[in-house]
Amino acid sequence: MNRHLGRCARAACLLLSSLSVLFLNRSAPAEPTPLIERERARLLGRLHVPQWHRSGVRGEGIKVAVLDTGFRGYAEHLGRALPDRVVTASFRRDGQFDARDSQHGILCGEIVHAIAPKAELFLITWDTAYPDRFLQALRYAREAGVRIVTCSIIMPSWSDGDGGGAIHQELKKIVGSGHHPGDMLFFASAGNTAQRHWFGDFRPDDHNRHQWRIGRTRNPVSPWGSGRVSVELYWNDDSDYDLEVSDDEGKRVGQCFAYHGNDRSCRVLHFEPDDNHSYSLEVKLRRGKGGRFHTVVLGGGLGIATAQGSIAFPGDGEAVQAVGAIDESGRRATYSSCGSPFCRKPDFVALVPFPSLWRDRPFGGTSAAAPQAAGLAALFWSKYPHLNAAQVLAALRSAAVDLGPQGHDYETGYGAIVLPPLVSRKAN
Repeated sequence: MNRHLGRCARAACLLLSSLSVLFLNRSAPAEPTPLIERERARLLGRLHVPQWHRSGVRGEGIKVAVLDTGFRGYAEHLGRALPDRVVTASFRRDGQFDARDSQHGILCGEIVHAIAPKAELFLITWDTAYPDRFLQALRYAREAGVRIVTCSIIMPSWSDGDGGGAIHQELKKIVGSGHHPGDMLFFASAGNTAQRHWFGDFRPDDHNRHQWRIGRTRNPVSPWGSGRVSVELYWNDDSDYDLEVSDDEGKRVGQCFAYHGNDRSCRVLHFEPDDNHSYSLEVKLRRGKGGRFHTVVLGGGLGIATAQGSIAFPGDGEAVQAVGAIDESGRRATYSSCGSPFCRKPDFVALVPFPSLWRDRPFGGTSAAAPQAAGLAALFWSKYPHLNAAQVLAALRSAAVDLGPQGHDYETGYGAIVLPPLVSRKAN
């Protein structure tokens, strides 16, 4: 799932947070079908979870935060899809926790709870137009003793696309190196943008317009519906570009916002599509020599795309473990974002979709991959609480099932994340 960056950066503002603790659910959703329960048991078995549960390891003593924007109606799921008791916190400017009509965060929390049912769950939301709100939410989580964070919301132009930028620098300080008490593990969805992202060097024609292919300066944009489409262009050198979206009559559409800083630059264009028109985008060099840049479409498709380099903030950062999606055959899902020579990602992949107890449709995309990693890390850490974050991460990397070329690769990372099998110790 993707959220737009309203503006690429805003000034810091007063923290407005809301903290609450809720208990048993008021009204339970319908009972899951036997088929859903079997499918969930099968997936958990592939992760080696049942063996750990039978040994008494269920995530005790570990706090896990789900950082998301959609928790509408979460109280109805307490005691079933979610734990009996959760902690909630809002870092939106209006202080509201469930203002957005979405259950995306509930689905993420359900996965963590299915894997680590005794872990203490924190549900945290923030204002996606303000990067400082995101960082405040992370600081709160660390101060509250959260050991593991999972986030399945992407904000492409909050970084340079290669893991750089001031927001990543501050995020890294909050999460920590992994070697000190209180340092956290942060898992993020790799993103579902592999088929609607372009990455490469600026290639000018005679009018300084970028050529997506030789002789092609317009790149088709296909809105998915009537909702707002966001086109995001981001880079990290001294160049500057014009970003333009036009309809099939040549009329420019949308409103473009720009940010230029020492850490990164971006242009973000929003437009409301019309069913009677088709659209395309153009990038033109305004200043500088031109260099490497990223372009992604949220809320629509992109005609000329490259999967390489499509992992977006926060998953592209060094302090964050990006988790992609694979299918039953172990192949990368076609939409699952990939790394590049400049961004050694993803870190792991996980099988999706994940069966939900409260709706017929399972939870898919890389959004369902990151919370699996968080739940597995919670189980492992609860059994070995003396380890630090770096040691837990090393153990998970060692246990991962290598799927691509030997070692790390840009499609499946270190491999499919699983728990190491528990070895029973018998007396000689």
